[in-house]
Amino acid sequence: MKKLWILVVALALVSSYAFANGTDEAAGTDQVFELKLGHVADPDNPYALGGQRFADLVAERTGGNVTITIFPNSQLGSQQQLIESLILGNLDFALTTTAVLGQFEPDLLVFGYPYMFETREHAYAALDTIGMEVAQSLEPRGVKVLGFFENGIRHMINNRRPIQTPEDMEGLKMRVMTTPVYVELMRSLGADPTPMAFGEVYSAGSTGTIDGLEVPAVHIWQQRFFEVNQYLSLTGHTYESEPLTMSMRTWERLPAEYQEIIMEAVAEALVYSRELAREQESEFFAQLADAGIQINEVDRALFAQATEAVWSALRTDTSDELIARIQALR
Repeated sequence: MKKLWILVVALALVSSYAFANGTDEAAGTDQVFELKLGHVADPDNPYALGGQRFADLVAERTGGNVTITIFPNSQLGSQQQLIESLILGNLDFALTTTAVLGQFEPDLLVFGYPYMFETREHAYAALDTIGMEVAQSLEPRGVKVLGFFENGIRHMINNRRPIQTPEDMEGLKMRVMTTPVYVELMRSLGADPTPMAFGEVYSAGSTGTIDGLEVPAVHIWQQRFFEVNQYLSLTGHTYESEPLTMSMRTWERLPAEYQEIIMEAVAEALVYSRELAREQESEFFAQLADAGIQINEVDRALFAQATEAVWSALRTDTSDELIARIQALR
């Protein structure tokens, strides 16, 4: 099954490459390119490690002619700033959430609707096919999506009280990404959405500017959010992908042979990072419990019902069609 899934991912990504680039022959493969990749996570985050694996594979398979230096921990700016840098050609690669990319292509927001996916496998199947198709609309705007790495399954963490039911969210000031999906998510639950760059969250939690946030377990541990929050509620409200994106300006100046190597490297690194994310998730929960965080399960059906308002507020004729196609993959 594992080998079959790797093949499916590889075929989907290479097919996307072929669709966008035709059958141009390789040229100028003795050229040297020194490229940069930025993201906001800790270097040990599974998607960050996936980005490093991608960079290593590209360097190896181009004989060192294409090197990719990685800048983690928001060194090159917020996620929105990273995408803007790609568009301008000031940055070559970025790992950034689908929610942020949705500011540039609204149809991508569908993939972050609360309780859209039943399982990780469902998310992978949708993102590697429909997601890649939708993402092609970003290319005329200067951004190429290479593949959907994993950010994680998001949960609620706060420093006020345990969240047992949607009503427990009432009045909590919760940090969200600057994107309609998460703003509407908090509103649907009666919380106060507070848009904020990821690099500012720890400080805001320590000063009481926010009561909490929604985030995958990996970030709670690696960004040490457990030091400024006490209660973790396993709402599992969204599966958030972390697309590896590339500046079209960089893509178009690479020889076709290097473009093909990049797509092959993405396919391998993508599977690696997803498997790593799944393996490490339980470890992060155990570490958080050992650190004194109070963790509780919730009735997710209640939260799914409460957040149906997000779907109603954001869906369009286009997104209705996408939703039907995504749900058909269950």
